[in-house]
Amino acid sequence: MDFIDKKILVCLYLSALEPEKSPYQRLRSLAYVPKDVYDRKIQELSEKGFVDKNHTPQISFIGRDAIKVVLVGGVFDLIHPGHIHTLKAAKAEGDILVVVIARTSTAMKIRGKRKIFHDEVLRQELVSSLSFVDLAIIGREGTLYDTVEYVKPDTIALGYDQAHTEKDVAENCAKRNLNVRVIRLNTPIPTTKSSTIKDDLGDSFYKT
Repeated sequence: MDFIDKKILVCLYLSALEPEKSPYQRLRSLAYVPKDVYDRKIQELSEKGFVDKNHTPQISFIGRDAIKVVLVGGVFDLIHPGHIHTLKAAKAEGDILVVVIARTSTAMKIRGKRKIFHDEVLRQELVSSLSFVDLAIIGREGTLYDTVEYVKPDTIALGYDQAHTEKDVAENCAKRNLNVRVIRLNTPIPTTKSSTIKDDLGDSFYKT
C-alpha cells in the first residue's frame, strides 16, 4: 500500500468520526491530490476490499485493520512541554492520533477545586492546532469508555501521571468487547505538570 492509499484510509476513518469535513478535503490538507486521482484511488481500494463504496466511500473492516489508531485523553487546559512529548510519543505508536478532550464537567470532577481556565471548545482548538494531532474531539457524555467505544482505537496511551491503571482500562474495554492495547507513556520532564504551573501562576494568568 502506497503513501496516498494509506492517507486515504486515514481520511476516511477520520471523516467517519467527524463528518463535517469530507475525506477528500482532509486529504488535500495533507497532500495535493487531484480529484480524478482520488476517485481512481478510491475505486482501486474498493476493488481490493479496503473501501466500501455504496453511496459514499467508507473504510471497510479490511481497511480499518490496515491502519492503527492511538487514543489519548486528558484535560489539556494549559499545553506544556510534557503534553507535547506525550502526544508525540503516542503518535509514534500508530498511524492516527485521536486526542479526547475532557468535557468541562468531567474536568472539574477530575481536578476538584483546581481552576479550569479554558472551556472544552477552546481546549479542543488548542490541541487541534498541534500538527501531529490528527483529530481532537470532545469526550462523549457518559464514561470514558463511551468515547473509547466510539473511536474504537487499537491503542490507548496513558500519560505518566494519569490515575487510570493499564489493567483497569484494559478490563473495562474488554467488558465492551473492545480489543485494545493499553500502554503507559513516560516523560523526560516529570516535574512539568499543569497543576504545578497553575499553582505558580495563581489568579494572575489572565490578568494584565
